[in-house]
Amino acid sequence: MKQILQDTITLDYLNQKYYITKHCGYNRYAMTIITAFELGLWNAWIFILPVIFAPIFGSRMLGRRKSEESSGVTKGKTSSMLYFSIVILSYAYSVFLPLKLDTILLVIGLLIYLPAIFFLIAGLLIFATTRADALVTKGAYGISRNPSYVSAFFINIGIGVACFSWVFLLVAIVDFLLLGYDVVIVEEPFLLENYGDRYREYMKRTPRWIGIPKSERKQS
Repeated sequence: MKQILQDTITLDYLNQKYYITKHCGYNRYAMTIITAFELGLWNAWIFILPVIFAPIFGSRMLGRRKSEESSGVTKGKTSSMLYFSIVILSYAYSVFLPLKLDTILLVIGLLIYLPAIFFLIAGLLIFATTRADALVTKGAYGISRNPSYVSAFFINIGIGVACFSWVFLLVAIVDFLLLGYDVVIVEEPFLLENYGDRYREYMKRTPRWIGIPKSERKQS
């Protein structure tokens, strides 16, 4: 009799666990080593489209990037190639990565992703509307010396959360480290060589990544 009672309790517990998993969707929040891989309309590629088309608004950035790469600095070329390879692979993977629809994860991911997209576009627009030979210090560049890189990091984080994908979270970290290396080794020496004291003052005033400019701190 005791054994029958124990079996009944165990069976009832398993039934309740199955019901909770099926109807409450706790399994939707499970991050597995083998990530989801299925072709669908509501996949992460939707989040990638604005990232692809946003640079159209700042196409002049491409010309400036070419001038930096032709400045004789070769140390950062390997990191740049690796970065763009990871970006292309992550874009391709996004086609097969489903969003976590009807979950709080999608909401949290959007709250991270949308401000990052607006910040990216704002940075590209101010870059495109500034003279090619002028130092860009206004708008998004008044908050960060590298708004595009900061945006890329949070865009990947947002996608990773919205899809609950460790792959995109890893991409965000690795890409940010590669970009950070490129900034320190390639871009900052190039800008210091071309703009001298103007860029040094800009470096003192504005954070490399993101924050409150020092001049604003003094006024507050």
